Amino acid sequence: MKRGFEIITKYADANLELPQRATTQAAGYDFQAAEDITIPSIWKWSFLKALWQIKHQETVSENDLTAAQATLKPFLIPTGVKAFMQPEEFLMIANRSSNPLKRSLVVPNGVGIIDADYYNNAKNEGAIFVQILNFGLFDCHIKKGERIAQGIFIPFLLADHDASTIKATRNGGFGSSGIK
Repeated sequence: MKRGFEIITKYADANLELPQRATTQAAGYDFQAAEDITIPSIWKWSFLKALWQIKHQETVSENDLTAAQATLKPFLIPTGVKAFMQPEEFLMIANRSSNPLKRSLVVPNGVGIIDADYYNNAKNEGAIFVQILNFGLFDCHIKKGERIAQGIFIPFLLADHDASTIKATRNGGFGSSGIK
C-alpha cells in the first residue's frame, strides 16, 4: 500500500473512524477527535493579569509570566490515527476552515507536518495529534468524533546535495526530527 491511515493500538477498541474525504474533489482527509476534550479559552485571569501589568508598565513576576504563558500553550487533541506514506511525501495537517469562524480555534503553528518516518516510530507509534489554541471568550468542548482538522498528502523535492548531509533517525513525536 502506498499511503493511508491506521488506528493506533491505544484506540484499537474505541470505534474510531479513519480519516476520509467528504467529497470527490476534496483534497483533505477529515480528522476527528478520538475522545471528548475541552480546549480552554486563552482569556483566563492569569493571562489578563499579565497583559494588564505589561500595559501599565508594571513589573510582572516570574510566576505571573509562567501562569500567563501556560494559558497560551496549545492543547493537543488526539486523533487515535497514524499515517503511512511514501518516503518523499508528507502529510500536512491543516485547520478546518470553519474552526476559527465557528469555534474560535486555530492551529498555532499554521500547519503540522507529519513526515513519512513518523509512522510506527518507537516512542508513540506515530500517533497524530492536532495542536489547537482557543482564542474565543469561552472554553470549547469537542466531542469524540467531531471533525477537528484535515490532512493532505503532499510530495516534496530534495536539494541537489541532500544525500551528502548527515541524517538523524527519528525517535519520537513533536520536535523529534533534526540533528541537535
